[in-house]
Order: sequence, then C-alpha cells, then structure tokens
Amino acid sequence: MKLRFTKMQGLGNDFVVIDAIRQAFEITPERARLLADRRFGVGCDQILIVEASTTPGVDFRYRIFNIDGEVEQCGNGARCFARYVRDQGLTDKDEIRVETLAGIISPRLGENGLVTVNMGVPIFEPARIPFISDTDAAAQPLDVEGTEVTIGAVSMGNPHAVQVVADTKLAPVLSQGPLIERHTRFPARVNAGFMQIVGRHEINLRVYERGAGETLACGTGACAAVVSGIRREMLDSPVQVHTHGGDLTIAWDGPDTPVMMTGPAVTVFEGEIEIA
Repeated sequence: MKLRFTKMQGLGNDFVVIDAIRQAFEITPERARLLADRRFGVGCDQILIVEASTTPGVDFRYRIFNIDGEVEQCGNGARCFARYVRDQGLTDKDEIRVETLAGIISPRLGENGLVTVNMGVPIFEPARIPFISDTDAAAQPLDVEGTEVTIGAVSMGNPHAVQVVADTKLAPVLSQGPLIERHTRFPARVNAGFMQIVGRHEINLRVYERGAGETLACGTGACAAVVSGIRREMLDSPVQVHTHGGDLTIAWDGPDTPVMMTGPAVTVFEGEIEIA
C-alpha cells in the first residue's frame, strides 16, 4: 500500500507523522522499523500517529513509536503534532486537547511558529516513574558500573534520570547513557539527561533517549532537567534550555503545577512510501 506521510522536526528531533484519520493505517513493528530507517525508509527518531479521539472533550489521540515499540510521551513530537493538525486542516483551534498514553496534554499554537505545550504535572513517586528507591528525594545516588553518580529521577509521562555535569561537551553521554538507560533500578528503562548549569535561568542539555540513542533535542528531557534543577535549588523558572538542535523555554511553578514547554515545530517535506 502507498502511505502518505509528513516529515517534521522540532529542534532536530525528527518525526514521520502519519494521518490515520483520513487514511487507513495500522502500525506494526516491521512498519515502524522501515519508516524509521534512514537508508531504506524515510528516517526519523520517532513515528507520530494522528488518530481520532473517543474521549469526550478531547480533540485527537496521539501515539508515538520508535523501533523498540510504543512510548508514552514526546515533547518535541507534541509540538509537531499540534502544528501538523492545524496545517493539515484537521482543526482550526489554536489550542487543542490531545490524548496520549501518559494522559491529556494541551498544545497551543503561538506566534512565529512557536508552540507551547502543557506537559502536565511531573511525577516524583518512585513507583510511578518507575524507579526502585525508598525515597523521592530530589537527589538520588546511582551506581553505574562502579561509578556513583547523582541523579534526579522524574517522570514527564516517561521516565528520566538527570545528572548535573560540568560541561555537556565533555559529558560521557555515549558511554554512560546506554548504561543508565538499561539500569536495573529503572524497570521500564529510562532517558538519561546530562545537564550543565549555565545560570539560574539557563542550562545546556544532552539526552540519551530510551530506544533512540542521543538525539539533537528531547522535549520531555528538557522539562525533566529543569524540574530536577529547580527541585535541587540550582535553577529558577523560567529556564532557557540549549540543545544541539536549538533552544526551548521551560517554565515550572513548583509542586503540583504543570510544566510549560515552548519551542518550534517545522514541516520538512511530505511524501509517499510503499509499505507492506
């Protein structure tokens, strides 16, 4: 069958977006691997599927896949999702309500191509992250093959382990990232963040993403890093987050309040691909 798709990116974190409302489409592991393959397919970090919502008061259902299967949440993808449904004429709203595995999010289209997403209230309870620990302390020791590092464990709908480093350029992202991703204390695996504090309102960030490796940017990773830094009294809201792919602005007013993420979403091209 011929599948219509749109290639999008948010700070270099790239996606294949598929409209499953106006065309019939079922995702399979084989199709996910083909679409994500940068040599034999389209190439992307993740596949975003637009579906109709069956929940009253919710505009769309948003599903996210990488080569390892379905994941709960993606901040850069959420911004691209909002831009896509508006540009494709699936909605005329500036703010939409979207159902994800992690719950309801509310992206809002703004000026200059920027999109703000209410990413929900961060989760610190170890059992809900999930993270094996007897405390929800802001700073947690983690043994990484004999090296003890200090992390902040937080879920933004997906699990994150954030550590502070002196310089992200020199951080052991590619060597330590895979070890943290599959650490036994994170039963569902984890996204490993490496955060450099530049100032009270500014950080540099690299993220080794679960199932994708290091990406140019990670929206939920930026949210988790800022939340972790504020909890550890290293940062004050709002915070500008510098990634290899560009900048995000993250705002968080503290416990029991949602994290607000603002950044760009760009359409790269549209096309068709033959899939089995």
